[in-house]
Amino acid sequence: MQKKLIAVAVAGALAAPAAALAQSTVQMYGNIYMEYSFTSTGANTANTVNPANVDILQAPGSAIGFKGEEKLGGGMSAWFQCESSADFRGINGDGFCTRNSAVGLKGGFGNFFVGIWDTPFKRTIGNVGGRDTGIFGTADLLVNNSTTTTDGASAGVFKRRQRNSFNYDSPNFGGFKVMAAFSSTNSSSSLTTSDAAAKPRIWSLAGEYKAGPLALSAGWEQHTKAYNNSVTPVAGLSTTGVSLGAPTVATFAGDETGWHISGAYTLGNGLKLGATYTKQEADTAVGANAENTAWQLGAEWKLSGPHNVHFGYTKADSSEGTAGAAMGGRPAVGAAANGAKLWQIRYLHNLSKRTTASIGYVNLKNDVSGTYDLMGVSGTGTGAKSSAVAMSIQHRF
Repeated sequence: MQKKLIAVAVAGALAAPAAALAQSTVQMYGNIYMEYSFTSTGANTANTVNPANVDILQAPGSAIGFKGEEKLGGGMSAWFQCESSADFRGINGDGFCTRNSAVGLKGGFGNFFVGIWDTPFKRTIGNVGGRDTGIFGTADLLVNNSTTTTDGASAGVFKRRQRNSFNYDSPNFGGFKVMAAFSSTNSSSSLTTSDAAAKPRIWSLAGEYKAGPLALSAGWEQHTKAYNNSVTPVAGLSTTGVSLGAPTVATFAGDETGWHISGAYTLGNGLKLGATYTKQEADTAVGANAENTAWQLGAEWKLSGPHNVHFGYTKADSSEGTAGAAMGGRPAVGAAANGAKLWQIRYLHNLSKRTTASIGYVNLKNDVSGTYDLMGVSGTGTGAKSSAVAMSIQHRF
């Protein structure tokens, strides 16, 4: 009898971890994208200094991650995700969990999570026919880049993977969903002033509707106190009459706001058409402001079998507002036109359900005072015209 009890106890001990493991799931996933391009960066273009033709190897958007979920009962689950850059060139070592990574709870109420994550504005802005980054990236013209940011960093950037963020996604109501996010003020923790102007914060709100062939979305985002969060010493004396240099106050902190509206429709012949319009404006200094608008048209056509063609046209309008004012890294407001036009075409071949190869051409033409570059290229010069032929292979697992 005693031997039987011991055997049951041992079996129970061995079975317990298996039972616990069965309550949760952990998956490994990834996206590897390698792009090789031959780029002309503005030869024989007016105002371009020492142009160079270069070949560039990039891995934009490549990532590897782990995600898991545990059922808690009552329709509620706890989940986590840890996603990191996967640059097989050996160049970009961002570290562990530096891309979309969070811990959260989800259920009938929706999905609440905390971590580093793409803002609702970024997740819903359209991009039919183009890519986010890389040679075929449209983010530079549409929203002044796409990058990971802290609270007060990267002024003017509206495709943000936001650190220290609180996020909520609503349930799906017949194809309609709302997303909201805001950031903490971690970037202010080391400042020696309590002035509210020294505490930048991000707010983002978006909604989308997807049903059948139709997809519509709109997003709004505000970056409070994004400009001139500089501090100025305040004259003061200690109790012994010695001058103090440490006390500081924020002198100016301007906000910036952006919004977009996007739509896409898929026809019965496998042709998907899309359009996006976006506008951003900022108070860049006392009595100064800048405003930028941009739009994109695109098409993605599944021809037959593994054959696909993508086309995109993106236009950044000239900056408007106070002369000399600039929104983030965009061209400063001036008398001369400073926008740009980008068009691209790609052929994509599905080698399998997970692997796609492509080849394409992209052309960027700046206005006379435009300073935009193909993404991954920099310093081509004011008014430069750039073009590239690029090949890529993408594998998803």
